[in-house]
Amino acid sequence: MCLGIPGQIVAVTDEARMMVMAEVSGVRREVNAACIAQGPLESLIGKWALIHVGFAMSEIDEDEAAKTLEALRGLGEAQETLEAMAAGDAALEGST
Repeated sequence: MCLGIPGQIVAVTDEARMMVMAEVSGVRREVNAACIAQGPLESLIGKWALIHVGFAMSEIDEDEAAKTLEALRGLGEAQETLEAMAAGDAALEGST
């Protein structure tokens, strides 16, 4: 299974290599925009894309990006809860 994480394109870093800077949850990463470029790379600035292994795989709208980020946060919280529950169970087993 592949997971694309929404990122907003904030700058062009290397036009010849089709590289742009994308901000993903406050972290900036350089990614390749060849899959979504349909004109000058500057036209991508401010747009949202699904980012996977260093590539902007598809362009998405801001609403879809927000919903996806919220779902990912929820999955992270669920994982933290499961890990806390597992740690609690392990502690209980160790005390018997």
